[in-house]
Amino acid sequence: MTGFSVSLFVSNLSNVASYLSPIFENIPSTKVVPAQIDKVVSLVSRTGRDLQRYDNAGYRQVVGCVPYRYKKQQVNGIETQEIQVLLVSAQKGKGMLFPKGGWETDESMEEAALRETIEEAGVTGELEEKLGKWQYKSKRHSIIHDGHMFALLVSQEFERWPEAEMRQRRWVSLDEAREVCQNWWMREALEAFINLKCLADDDVSGN
Repeated sequence: MTGFSVSLFVSNLSNVASYLSPIFENIPSTKVVPAQIDKVVSLVSRTGRDLQRYDNAGYRQVVGCVPYRYKKQQVNGIETQEIQVLLVSAQKGKGMLFPKGGWETDESMEEAALRETIEEAGVTGELEEKLGKWQYKSKRHSIIHDGHMFALLVSQEFERWPEAEMRQRRWVSLDEAREVCQNWWMREALEAFINLKCLADDDVSGN
């Protein structure tokens, strides 16, 4: 193809593009949007302890939640609301406990609490009051931990979550949670939660 032919070809292409441009601008934009997947959360869980947070005494910092919900029920023809809490099975060994894990240096305490609850229990919601701090010694390692616990009002429960293959979760009553929760310090956190929520409910009922 000669140089003149090439120039003529390019010129014609330019004219065609100029002619079609206004037409394309008037065509409504159609974006391909992936279908929304409900009740599914990222299946990637943080691993390793490179970012693990320790205090000045060398105590490992652990954060967790008491996830809860209000379950409606009928009692003598009267509709009431029962508080249920969510427990998860221990990763190793038997027993049930509340979701918790290491607080890392690149996140706030509140962010760690929400992250660990999603990773271990597959739920999220509104993080509420801090229930307290407990010191305990790891069964597998001779390390003292500071365990910080929060109340979490659950608003979303995922069908799949990072540790779904290694943990089971179960909604239970407060009385059952007292019986089956295997860690003493988590049972104390549960009592702090019960005192906080039951007293608050009694005050509302009294008004």
